[in-house]
Amino acid sequence: MPPWPMKPLLDFFKTMGDENRLKIIILIRDREYRVSELAQVLELREPTISHHISKLREQGLANLRVDGNSHYYRLNRSMWDRTVKIAADLDNVEFDLRLPKEDKSWIDALDITDFDRKVLKDYTIDGSLSKIPGKQKKLLVILRWLATKFEADTIYTEFEVNEILKPYSYRTEDHVGLRRDLIEFGFLRRERGGGKYWLTPEDE
Repeated sequence: MPPWPMKPLLDFFKTMGDENRLKIIILIRDREYRVSELAQVLELREPTISHHISKLREQGLANLRVDGNSHYYRLNRSMWDRTVKIAADLDNVEFDLRLPKEDKSWIDALDITDFDRKVLKDYTIDGSLSKIPGKQKKLLVILRWLATKFEADTIYTEFEVNEILKPYSYRTEDHVGLRRDLIEFGFLRRERGGGKYWLTPEDE
């Protein structure tokens, strides 16, 4: 395993240092939950649950699935398993102690709003996602940016979509979740059965 950046592990411990977030993780590891269901089980207000889910999403620990007006959350098992494995084997983990580069000049060159520009600067390092926004408004900025990596009038296989997303998501290890979000929020279209993908036409 290559050197592991220290910050993601520090962020993981900070995120999991909350009793309610740990309870949410225990619940969503077995099945999908809506915010209202989690609020009922944990006897918390829905805005409180949404806040905790947002923190888990930022660390790549929770995946979102949208079905109409309903939002379902489930544990991102691959990210969870890898981070827990590293945390449990600290004696043998080699950490990358270098500070991440902060070249944001590529963002300033984009023709986007000031809000979008700030979101990209907050959630990327060297052109790759450092974490996934938990709030939908910011997530849409990221998805809109990722959608620009696809060509119009081009048909992609699932493998090709994954390969396009991987360079932008290797720190979060959630290219599958991002692919799903791109589809569910309407940036990409998918053939029934998932064999073919294409960029949603601008007029739609």
